[in-house]
Amino acid sequence: MPIPFQNSYAKLPDTFYIKVDPTPVRAPKIIALNTELAHQLGIDPAELNVAVLSGNRIPAGAEPLAMAYSGHQFGGFSPQLGDGRAILLGEVAGKDIQLKGSGPTPFSRRGDGRSALGPVLREYLVSEAMAALGVPTTRALAAVLSGENVLREEIEPGGIFTRVASSHLRIGTVQYFAARRDRESLEALVDYTLARHYPESKTALDLLENVITRQASLIAHWMSLGFIHGVMNTDNMSLSGETIDYGPCAFMDRFDPAKKFSFIDQQGRYAYHNQASIARWNLTRLAEALLPLIHENEDKAIEIAKESLMKFGPLFEEAYQQKFSAKLGLTDGCDPSLIESLLTLMAEQQADFTLVFRHLSGPDERLFAEFRDPDPVKAWLSQWRASGEIDIELMKRSNPVFIPRNHRVEEVIEAGKQGNFEPFHKLHAILQKPFTEQPQAAEFERSPEPDEIVCNTFCGT
Repeated sequence: MPIPFQNSYAKLPDTFYIKVDPTPVRAPKIIALNTELAHQLGIDPAELNVAVLSGNRIPAGAEPLAMAYSGHQFGGFSPQLGDGRAILLGEVAGKDIQLKGSGPTPFSRRGDGRSALGPVLREYLVSEAMAALGVPTTRALAAVLSGENVLREEIEPGGIFTRVASSHLRIGTVQYFAARRDRESLEALVDYTLARHYPESKTALDLLENVITRQASLIAHWMSLGFIHGVMNTDNMSLSGETIDYGPCAFMDRFDPAKKFSFIDQQGRYAYHNQASIARWNLTRLAEALLPLIHENEDKAIEIAKESLMKFGPLFEEAYQQKFSAKLGLTDGCDPSLIESLLTLMAEQQADFTLVFRHLSGPDERLFAEFRDPDPVKAWLSQWRASGEIDIELMKRSNPVFIPRNHRVEEVIEAGKQGNFEPFHKLHAILQKPFTEQPQAAEFERSPEPDEIVCNTFCGT
């Protein structure tokens, strides 16, 4: 059966995109194909052959295009970004199917439009791990070895990633038309986004409030898992509320609220503890872009938008408390100071974020082993156990055993560069059951040794 493409985005005005075909590669090979996801989309996996997944053949019914958008990158506004190394093939079952690293587009800005293999393997592993952890996210459909090299800091093997998303609409997409004062396209974008993601809603203000709600929940979920996105530019924040664009992302090992991983984020703009405030900043940029559609009087529009933006803080705090209360097994919630005092202890003693929360469900000796000085931990435990009835099973459902630890992902990437993908498949299989004890994979639970610590991750452009 052919892939049942729908292509609603390609039916929008041509201000939204530029049609462009992928650039073929010489000798592609499939590394991984997510057949379960293919079936969920109603796609026969046999249709997802190496020619299609590498961009060497355009499948019947696809309408390849590069999407236009703008974005604030590290606080500075770029009026035109767009898909510089990604091509949207079309939609299937309401989901976007996109090739990343499939060659240059008119938005490539002198780039080669390709991806190194490392970022392909990282995004596949991390996005699928996030899905298994229950986090709203884009998904990995396939990873392909391109058979060609790319030049980054050094010559590296190239890869192509097939990504599935509820859509690739971003805050930067709204900014693109607002910056051009193209009201007609802005109205068309709002109508399209509402119809696709929020069909019960009708107005630009509805769109703003829906995105605020979803992003507040998403960022709280990230932080409850020690996840750092790494590059929360406005073009990397989706209107659907999914995690998108896994570049210099990582899960923390030892807890540090100021932790960052992006090499270019020298000021720590996108550090762990800044993620909620950056989300609010980004949402403010969305509100600014939507002002002409919120009210015809600009002052009134600003007043209305401010009222909506004020909701982010309480929504985030509620979601944050709910997530961390579940991690502590407290079904009726808990005093926020109980959470913060534990996090302070973890930061002071550089304890492993994932292991501390997992070991809270016992035995105590495993928990104490994560701290240099267990005495203050014992005092905290007494306070926690006196705070209410503790649901151990809820804790085990809320605190993973396995995360895609940076040093393990780097091992996979280095092996992949040598043509060995067994470590990739092994790690992927482990990460699909993150809350389940897997004795045969116990070594993948542990924190890195000092010489294994990965300080920086990269997006691969």
